[in-house]
Amino acid sequence: MGLQFLSMDDNAPCHRTVAAEQLLESEDIEPRTLPPVTIRELRLALQDEWAAMPQQLIDTLILSMGRRCETCLAVRGDHIPY
Repeated sequence: MGLQFLSMDDNAPCHRTVAAEQLLESEDIEPRTLPPVTIRELRLALQDEWAAMPQQLIDTLILSMGRRCETCLAVRGDHIPY
């Protein structure tokens, strides 16, 4: 297919042709997972994402929150030059 190939897919079975299915399978392309619909599904998805994050990244983000809040207040909600 090449690097410039773009496949637009909404994951709806009624929009997918047999040819598109075969192409995705032959290229080992996984279909998108549908977003959470219920609060319970959203909670589980968020817990999974947090569990997948390295603890060092979480610690770094938490430690940077004070500085981030101070910067946001200093620019009164305007653009933050990071």
